[in-house]
Amino acid sequence: MCGIIAVLLANENEMVNQMLYDGLTVLQHRGQDAAGIMTCFQGQLHLRKENGLVKDVFQQEHMLRLLGSWGIGHTRYPTAGSSSSSEAQPFYTNSPYGIALAHNGNLTNKVELVHQLRDQNFRHVNTDSDSELLLNVLADELIKQNHHHPKISLDVDGIFDAICGLYKRCRGGFAAVSIINGYGILAFRDPNGIRPLILGSRCTTSQHGKLDYALASESVALDALNFTLVRDIAPGEAVFITLKNELHSRVCVKNATLSPCIFEHVYFARPDSYLDGVSVYQARLNMGTKLARKILREHKEDQIDVVIPIPDTSRTSALQVALIMGIPYREGFVKNRYIARTFIMPGQKARKKTVRMKLNAIKSEFKNKRVLLVDDSIVRGTTSRQIVQIARESEAKSVYFASAAPAIRHPNVYGIDMPSREELIAHGKTEREIATAIGADWVTYQDLEDLQDAVREENEALDTFDTSCFSGKYVTGDVDESYFKALEQERNDATMALKNHLISSSYQRDFCRSFSTGSSPRGDNETIDMYNDTTQKHVSYFSTKLI
Repeated sequence: MCGIIAVLLANENEMVNQMLYDGLTVLQHRGQDAAGIMTCFQGQLHLRKENGLVKDVFQQEHMLRLLGSWGIGHTRYPTAGSSSSSEAQPFYTNSPYGIALAHNGNLTNKVELVHQLRDQNFRHVNTDSDSELLLNVLADELIKQNHHHPKISLDVDGIFDAICGLYKRCRGGFAAVSIINGYGILAFRDPNGIRPLILGSRCTTSQHGKLDYALASESVALDALNFTLVRDIAPGEAVFITLKNELHSRVCVKNATLSPCIFEHVYFARPDSYLDGVSVYQARLNMGTKLARKILREHKEDQIDVVIPIPDTSRTSALQVALIMGIPYREGFVKNRYIARTFIMPGQKARKKTVRMKLNAIKSEFKNKRVLLVDDSIVRGTTSRQIVQIARESEAKSVYFASAAPAIRHPNVYGIDMPSREELIAHGKTEREIATAIGADWVTYQDLEDLQDAVREENEALDTFDTSCFSGKYVTGDVDESYFKALEQERNDATMALKNHLISSSYQRDFCRSFSTGSSPRGDNETIDMYNDTTQKHVSYFSTKLI
């Protein structure tokens, strides 16, 4: 899962860099692995991207060089490829025009596209990232529109025709924002509307009533920049904003169907966001109401003294559970806010290590009490197991565990890091077996129909959702057993750890070689920033022409 943002200002003399930075900071919860911004000024593109949090990637010297009144930004956590800084976004290609792209989601026909681009279109893909594939497909389709003559002026219809071609070639869940140098900002959403993308605008008095435009993964980013939410981008729709601030849109695929990822409402999105006309906060309140009613039906014989949420995402649902059940709500855990979200930590060992650093118990809230712990979901069970253990160490009399989401028994292939079935604690297990595995007295999950109703109550037009990680039904219709086997081999924790180890080892070898010869390991356009931290040396690489 990633966060994307694009802003185009009516005033050409106004700099967009601070807005993109602020928007990415608000979207930081969608990925803490890497961040990047590209801006455009007088036909020249300026890029800064690197591994790390937004506040660490962009220092004052970088911000001063991000010139221009329009640009795009990205926050990343790796669902495909590796954690290498070379896969930080936006990606860029020179041909045609100069195009940059930032992307949220995953392509399900990645292997097919790699061969197609290499063998038929003679385009080189340099990383394992789906986003670079999407960029190259877009570039190839734009070239086709001008009959292989990129110097011919590109028109709006040609851009939308290129997106029509892209939709015919790319499958999966994706939302993207892109720069076409000399023309404007292009944004598009997959034909099933799996990944979110939202349009906002604001008036600018200095430019004769023209509008500033912004697009983002969540409405909260628009709020932070003082933009008004206009609408969600429709499934299969492309939006193009010219440098004259003219907005054009077209649905570029037949039979598009809105099936948004319901896990956005469960976990990923901020509670103050609106997605597809639904308040995330209200949807989570509804989840709490339905979960409480199920617990009252199925466990009415078990006395519960206190309801305690697992911070932060489950607080809203847990509060409603306590209200409906008439049981005291208490904060039993204190969270270290400077630790990344454990679900999106890349690697099981890192997740295990982080839980104890992330949460500490207020022991008086557990001692001699029958405690109901409420979490938004249970994925691998790593966090849940250690939280139950912490509760028992704090002398809880009984520990019950409730999930505001149904049991996650299947991988998500549309942009969420649930790649291997064997890593999902609920895969092939009953609720009793899951309770034993995490050490709880019992475990209760939300029913899938109740979860869908919790969201649908806020927007009756939402007929269907992507519920694949719960139901095993994949809306793109192209996911089968062979796909899972290949995916699990490519993206399980062991494989990802090996990829990142090899990348790290390669960087170390290059650095040692260059250090002994006094040359840069990555070319004249790159910099090595080395500093000592008492016991070890850290090396960071600024690849391509970064600032």
